[in-house]
Amino acid sequence: MRFDVITLLPELVEAVTKVGITGRAKDRGLIDLHCWNPRDYSIDVHRTVDDRPYGGGPGMVMKADVLLKTIRHAKQQAPQGAKVVYLSPQGKKLDQSTVREMSQLEGLILICGRYEGIDERVVQLEVDEEWSLGDYVLSGGELGAMVMIDAITRLQPEALGHNESALQDSFTENLLDCEHYTRPEVVENLAVPAVLMSGNHKSIARWRRKQSLGKTWQRRPDLLKETASRMTTDIKPLSDDDKKLLDEYLQEHCLQKQFLPEHEKDI
Repeated sequence: MRFDVITLLPELVEAVTKVGITGRAKDRGLIDLHCWNPRDYSIDVHRTVDDRPYGGGPGMVMKADVLLKTIRHAKQQAPQGAKVVYLSPQGKKLDQSTVREMSQLEGLILICGRYEGIDERVVQLEVDEEWSLGDYVLSGGELGAMVMIDAITRLQPEALGHNESALQDSFTENLLDCEHYTRPEVVENLAVPAVLMSGNHKSIARWRRKQSLGKTWQRRPDLLKETASRMTTDIKPLSDDDKKLLDEYLQEHCLQKQFLPEHEKDI
């Protein structure tokens, strides 16, 4: 998969492919990263990429003419039909479902805004989608682009050491991952759950599923509500076995369900 990133800080974005999973994926040719600096497409001696906003106000806005040149040059080099994404606080909140969809594409063009943002006409003319990491403000879109590159790379075939690793990640089934343990068996009087050392793979799988359901109920009940109401089309509703496991978890931890009435019949 190819990533083309429009950024004033290419050295920052390129760092995501220097180490770790993304670095190995790039070395193995599973992903390709190209950064495009809008300053290279500015025609004045100062390589200007921003100007004061019409209507007044603080800050500066990235110029439409320079950005349009940069994006269109990147589109010429990107795979045909590559989606253009603007990392923006006004965008929809990025989730694992979207990451899965994007991982199936041949290419993505990511626009990293700076200052007060980019000229809205760029959005109207060239942007296919706007996405946000969350309800907070960053200095620019570079960190958002790096997060997307990392999340999407993990889902590329052969990117992880084990093909099943991505399938067991949190949010894969709208659930958080279960807790994990390694040696030694006891740390400051805290022991590894016995089932994990039993060698009974069926019991281990059942325990892990129960913990995943329970942790999600405790920490992110909104995910279970979404699953129950089938708001997310690519997420399966909880099975009868899942409901039994969740009930067991709640009983074991002396907890009570707190879902809204309209969801209780589905949970």
